[in-house]
Amino acid sequence: MRTFVLRARAAPTDSQKLLASVGTAAHTEILAHTLMNAIFVAQSHRANVVVYLVLESTQDFSRTIRFDVNAMHELSGFHEQALLGKVAKALDISKGMLKEASRPVETGVTVRTVSFERLMQELAEDHQLFVMDRNGTPICAQAFAGRPCFLLTDHIPMPKKTFHSLDRLGAKKITLGSKMLFASQCVVLIHHELDQR
Repeated sequence: MRTFVLRARAAPTDSQKLLASVGTAAHTEILAHTLMNAIFVAQSHRANVVVYLVLESTQDFSRTIRFDVNAMHELSGFHEQALLGKVAKALDISKGMLKEASRPVETGVTVRTVSFERLMQELAEDHQLFVMDRNGTPICAQAFAGRPCFLLTDHIPMPKKTFHSLDRLGAKKITLGSKMLFASQCVVLIHHELDQR
């Protein structure tokens, strides 16, 4: 099982604002690109992949949308508009939710009002956390257990206090090279590395 978490600090939790933010400073298209590269391969999709999108530009609570590929039935559309449509649907369903609540969106997709920090605490219980850092261990030299979880961010870097929190949770820093990459590119390289093993 491979798990990816994209922390989208600039992504609105209002569905209309989200869709209107494609190509703007919020760069909400990164949500679709990351989903696309995590879930799909040519003429098929990957099994045993879970993706969490954490949208943080909100007036109430962050929205964490979970995509479990093994449980999803509707995977027909893999273009940007279709994938952002799934995210927007989850946001619409999340309206009025209280803190740390959960609702089903469709088969294999759920939305929760939990923060990135809370999600990390939960995932650390049964996943090995890996965070991208240019000074981390090269991915080719890193050993991986059965449930690795890779933490990514949009164009806004993780705050320093987040790295301290992740350290306390046992997260390991790994690098994909000296260049800063898009989250969606990181996903491709991580899949490739693990596919070779």
